Amino acid sequence: MSPFANAQVLRLALRGSRQCRSHAHLRQTALRNTRPNTVRFMSSSHPEADARNRATVGVFSWKAAALFVATGASLYYYFTTEKAKLEERKRQQAADSKVGKPKVGGPFQLVSHENKPFSDTDLLGKWCLIYFGFTRCPDICPEELDKMGEVVDAIDATHGPIIQPVFISCDPARDSVPVVKKYTAEFHPRLIGLTGTYEQVKAACKAYRVYFSTPPNASENDDYLVDHSIFFYLMDPKGQFVDAFGKSQTADMVKEKVDNAIREYS
Repeated sequence: MSPFANAQVLRLALRGSRQCRSHAHLRQTALRNTRPNTVRFMSSSHPEADARNRATVGVFSWKAAALFVATGASLYYYFTTEKAKLEERKRQQAADSKVGKPKVGGPFQLVSHENKPFSDTDLLGKWCLIYFGFTRCPDICPEELDKMGEVVDAIDATHGPIIQPVFISCDPARDSVPVVKKYTAEFHPRLIGLTGTYEQVKAACKAYRVYFSTPPNASENDDYLVDHSIFFYLMDPKGQFVDAFGKSQTADMVKEKVDNAIREYS
């Protein structure tokens, strides 16, 4: 074989070898691509730390669950209790609306400081402030009558002279008509003083739910103590009870309540 032919054969052999290697490379690449991907997780180099982490996650979950349950129970108890309180208040309000205000006031027959018969009908058509006391009272009665006069003047300035102040004696044995007339003159100029027999005064006190401790058979010259309720009452023009004011309430407090009652009535 000529040298030229040998060279041609050698080139063909080398080309075939390269093609074989190329096909083998492609097959290896295809095999690698078709193998399933696997991920190998490396655990911590400290197994005890991993255990603690797992334990911590578990405890936290239990704590969260316990807190959730406790919170839910507390909220349920709170809303249940509040609902019960609200229902009780509604029942109480309904009961109060049915019962209404206490029965205060009613018929009475007395004598005025002008020595004229005077009854509850003489007060109809007027707003009234009524106080029960006695002329020999050293301090409380004068203080309360002064306070009542302040309230009357304040209401006069706003609404005009629409309030009639009234003093009813609960010591009829010593508080005669002349004594009551002299006593009431020391207070508001429109103040009406009323007295009467023991039974008449007792009936008036009972109508207004006033407690008094005057002896039934006492005489003008007897020396005794008198105890009585310390209130004055607001009555509307129809003779209906509106409110009662105790010693602890100031003139300004009473004036505000009386003013509100008059405005609501109008």
